[in-house]
Amino acid sequence: MFTAGGDYSAAPKKKAMCGCTELSHQDVRDAIFRDHLLSIPQTMQHLGWKTPNGCASCRPALNYYLISSWPKEAQDDPQSRFINERAHANIQKDGSYSVIPRMWGGETSAAELRRIADVVDKYRIPTVKVTGGQRIDLLGVKKEDLPAVWRDLDMPSGHAYAKALRTVKTCVGSEWCRMGTQDSTQLGKDLERAMWRMYAPHKVKFAVSGCPRNCAESGIKDVGVIGVDSGWELHVGGNGGIKPEVAQFLCKVKTAEEVIEITGAFMQLYRREGWYLERTVHYLHRVGLDHVKKQVVDDVARRRALWAELQFALDGEPDPWFEFDKARVDRRQFAAVGSE
Repeated sequence: MFTAGGDYSAAPKKKAMCGCTELSHQDVRDAIFRDHLLSIPQTMQHLGWKTPNGCASCRPALNYYLISSWPKEAQDDPQSRFINERAHANIQKDGSYSVIPRMWGGETSAAELRRIADVVDKYRIPTVKVTGGQRIDLLGVKKEDLPAVWRDLDMPSGHAYAKALRTVKTCVGSEWCRMGTQDSTQLGKDLERAMWRMYAPHKVKFAVSGCPRNCAESGIKDVGVIGVDSGWELHVGGNGGIKPEVAQFLCKVKTAEEVIEITGAFMQLYRREGWYLERTVHYLHRVGLDHVKKQVVDDVARRRALWAELQFALDGEPDPWFEFDKARVDRRQFAAVGSE
């Protein structure tokens, strides 16, 4: 029987992670950490999965929860990742791939540009495009050419295909700009080098602007840093996607070292508590900005512990474009069709 305003006879149920289980993302995250689960089969058996091998929705999520909860113990399962993360490049609508090498803070050199030009000519790559994240995208690369393209570029993976740190967008800052109050380019490069091998629940983008004019668009990034006369302002949870969201003010600090530490602590908190495919903006909507402030701003000991956790997780993480064995890259996928 319905009553005015709706039926309030039962509390709403938690949303199941997928059809393979009645457990929610949070239930699974909690169990993996509480019960020290280290593999997908172990987790499915322990939690009573309905389907023995899971599905395309739960396997990538379980894989992420395991490796983020137990770094150095749980082993990454490449076959439980999406195609882009298995091939370490973005598949395009014609079946070819795009390759975006990393450019620290959007800065490059003549030597890198020459290598890029040589690769484009050598492998007859049809399109070269500057991205919105201040990098260069090579579009139309054949799958069998990917390892050779990576080798000849001799640049780190940009992780443009992954649920990971993508870009750190910067303006030229006080090094060149008449208006710049802080060295945004150097801080952007330092932030990127500190966290570039970081996998996360979803893609993550940073930006560092050298003054409040905000030329790097820090207000719509997962972490946006803005230089002011007294130091730096940090904003979190911005999103320039389908529904643009302005980042929320987190705190103001004096030094670049504090920016890196707080950013790292926020990222680790998000890595620990975020649900798979949940952007930082939605994570913040769920847990609240006050929850984050208490742990990464107010509680200095907690902040430093989170930052240390992230550094431990990232230490020794391989570059998948070069360290194939360590990154567990399956070389067989790059064999040309018809070759033996």
